Parts: sequence; C-alpha cells; structure tokens
Amino acid sequence: MAYAGYGAAPGGMVRRARIQISVDQKNASVPGLYEFCQQDPLYGYFVAVAGQDGQISSDELQRCLTQSGISGTYQPFNIDTCRLMINMLDRDMSGTMGFTEFKDLWQALNAWKNIFMSFDRDRSGTVEAQEMQQAIKSLGYNLSPNALNMIMKRYSVNGRIPFDDFVSCCVRLRGLTDHFQRRDTSRNGTANFHYDDFIQVTMSM
Repeated sequence: MAYAGYGAAPGGMVRRARIQISVDQKNASVPGLYEFCQQDPLYGYFVAVAGQDGQISSDELQRCLTQSGISGTYQPFNIDTCRLMINMLDRDMSGTMGFTEFKDLWQALNAWKNIFMSFDRDRSGTVEAQEMQQAIKSLGYNLSPNALNMIMKRYSVNGRIPFDDFVSCCVRLRGLTDHFQRRDTSRNGTANFHYDDFIQVTMSM
C-alpha cells in the first residue's frame, strides 16, 4: 500500500505475505511444497548456486543473476548492488536470501528493468538525470526537489545513470521506505527512530 510521500511497490505490484522456503527440505511440512518449488522456472537458477541450507549469499546472487541474463544487454550487477538486494529483503538479518525472497527480488528487478528501458530510448545502457527523476516518480515516490537532487549527485556520472546504479537506487528507496513505513504507525509521513535503529537501517542500505 502506498501513502503520500511513500513509494508504491515496483511496477504497482502488491507485496505478498512472506513465507520462508528452504529449497532443500524434501520433507517440508506443507504437502507438495518442495515439488512446487522444483517446477518453478526460477528454481533452476537459484538451486545452481544455493548452499545446502537453501540460501544464497551476495556473491552467489551475483552469479545467479549473471547466469540468468536478467541484465540483458546491460552490464551485470556488481557485488555491492547484490549486497543491497539481499539487505532489502533480509528480515532475519542472516545476510542471505531464500528462494521466496529471490522470487520477490526477480519480480522487482523485472519491473525496474522495464521502467529503465522505457527511458533508455537510445539503448545506451544509461538514462539522463532528468529521466531518472521521472522514473523515480513513476515508481510512486513523492520526493522533494532537494531529495531528488541528492540522488542525482550520488548516482549520475556526467549527467547519466547506468542500469546497475539505477537498480541500486531503486533497492535503497524500497528498503528505506519499507523501514520507514514500519515505524510510521500513524501513517502521517513521520516516524521516530532510536539512534541505534537509525544506524542499523542506514548502514544496511
């Protein structure tokens, strides 16, 4: 759900309830759950790099996304962006990602990629600063000119933003917004943070 000043889910998608799935649990408590995962086309990409615990780390996620070809003709994601992706969905602070989280990430990446491509009309692999601002607004984020200017200063190189940095920005916006929403209990666009909580949130992003 989006609120004034917040961002909608990528591409307007509805965030689903989180169910953690360990992909190597053949005796899962839910009948047919393991077999269902095996039938998912994304399962092959995930299980090819996942550890015995059915989780993937940031470097394994990087390999997985590179092998999947989700970046298309754009440069593969760097390791820092992959760390951010895991942190965005890492509610248990394990530093890893399960299969359900991977599917959520895949959906978000495809939505972000489609938005990026709609602005990258010359297929240069970059978008201009003004187009970046329009893309952020199309995601549902209601940011001030000062906030948008700060984003441009952080991500633009000679006035252009490459795909990897665009995704990095989207991940940070979604992650920080999720943290903020959980603390904005009155839904009025304000939230209170203890100092240590603030440090944890900002350092994770």
